[in-house]
Amino acid sequence: MTNQLIECIPNFSEARRPEVIDQIVAVIQSVKEVKLLDRSSDLDHNRTVLTFAGSPQGVEEAAFRAIKTASELIDLDQHTGEHPRIGATDVVPFVPLSGATMEECIAIARRLGERVASNLSIPVYLYESAATRPERTNLETIRKGQYEGLKSEIEKPERQPDFGPAVLPKAGATVIGARNPLIAFNVYLTSDDVSIAKKIAKAVRQSSGGLRYVKGLGLLVDGRAQVSMNLTNFRETPIARVVEFIRREAERYGVGIHHSELVGLIPQEALVDAAVWYTQLDAFSPEQILESRLFSSPTADASETPVRVTFVEQLAAPTPTPGGGSAGAYAGAMGAALVAMVAGVTIGKKKYAEVEAEMQAIRVVAENLRKELSLAVDDDAGAFEALMATFKLPKATEEEQATRNAAIANATLNAAHVPLHVAEHAVKVMELSLKCARHGLQSAISDAASGFAMARASLTAAAYNVRINVNSLADPSLGDRMIAELTELEKAANLLDGEIQLVMKDRGGI
Repeated sequence: MTNQLIECIPNFSEARRPEVIDQIVAVIQSVKEVKLLDRSSDLDHNRTVLTFAGSPQGVEEAAFRAIKTASELIDLDQHTGEHPRIGATDVVPFVPLSGATMEECIAIARRLGERVASNLSIPVYLYESAATRPERTNLETIRKGQYEGLKSEIEKPERQPDFGPAVLPKAGATVIGARNPLIAFNVYLTSDDVSIAKKIAKAVRQSSGGLRYVKGLGLLVDGRAQVSMNLTNFRETPIARVVEFIRREAERYGVGIHHSELVGLIPQEALVDAAVWYTQLDAFSPEQILESRLFSSPTADASETPVRVTFVEQLAAPTPTPGGGSAGAYAGAMGAALVAMVAGVTIGKKKYAEVEAEMQAIRVVAENLRKELSLAVDDDAGAFEALMATFKLPKATEEEQATRNAAIANATLNAAHVPLHVAEHAVKVMELSLKCARHGLQSAISDAASGFAMARASLTAAAYNVRINVNSLADPSLGDRMIAELTELEKAANLLDGEIQLVMKDRGGI
């Protein structure tokens, strides 16, 4: 990635078919300069929010691929959901992060809008900072009447798009823009009376006289009244102020706050502000946060330490993901990293000139494996979350049951495929570790053996995850090929186990 970092948070009108979102995620992840940060789906809203970041060129390309894929897979004529929408890819905001400006995000929004309109024949509207008309700054204005209303009014001069045809395809229209960081935040009430949520939303949102920088709707979600909000400037209107406003309004109707919900990501500063407000830490300084002091320390490696600590903390959290599959992939990545290190310290040593070419090749392959296994950490968690989402699909009719069962089977197979690929990579790391132990720098053979041990643990963890997913299939025979591949990998690993023991004895490692 370049020094410039831009965030993109596209919203897609689909959540009940995780296999569709999987395909959109895949095309985003196919862009090398982009990192997927979050995936959040709501079945009642029938809406998924993806968050990714990367270089300006990377996020622009990933956004186009995502819009194209969504337009091929999502039909707005068949779509229903609580959340307002006008398109398969409903809204695509770009947010400047480090080294980037709002002007650059505006330029990306306009270039992407022209490309989507010309290549995909999808009407495009520009909003927020990229808006070409003052009345289109607010998303609500553009989305008035939703897909069905826009379909009948798009030919009117005031509703014609900024780019593209004045006719709606089945993929609808897409709104593209540039804005500052936004917090998507929902508050659930201790009531199923949606009229109360609507009254509170009207009271809290700026457009009807409420708090500045707050947009809100009252919805019924999971049988509970919800105040769904976008907080567009958390510095001017802090999240704690919004929560307390809703709490007071709810009391007027004899209800309270049941719980709140974050959709997507939130800046750490916003959470710190809320914590300071509720705990009344009037003399608080951000430098008093342990992690901030630790990661800013000149002795800490700012590029590596936060990632390592964050993953371990996530692993320890009482949540289903990341779990054993992600941990296995992480172990494999550590094994590959050790192999790359041993090969690297061997290169350039006169005593090892005969194996320098071999070590050069090993280092390149190990680095590629490290990257693949690192990506698998998130892929495994994403596959599990996609599987869990299929169990929430509707099953009231026979047709819905059939669709749900097919989605569960596909998601389960995908959840098994990810660790199977991890197992394949792990055996390759074991092979490279053996070569490094046999021919690498004598003083680093324990590191080569440690890399082998990490890869072996990676294979073991991956195997558990392949088998448990295959065995959970209604028809486990669908996974026979994967089990056969896994068995062959385990046989190869057992042979490698014996070989490295002999090598370590021969070279004085044990």
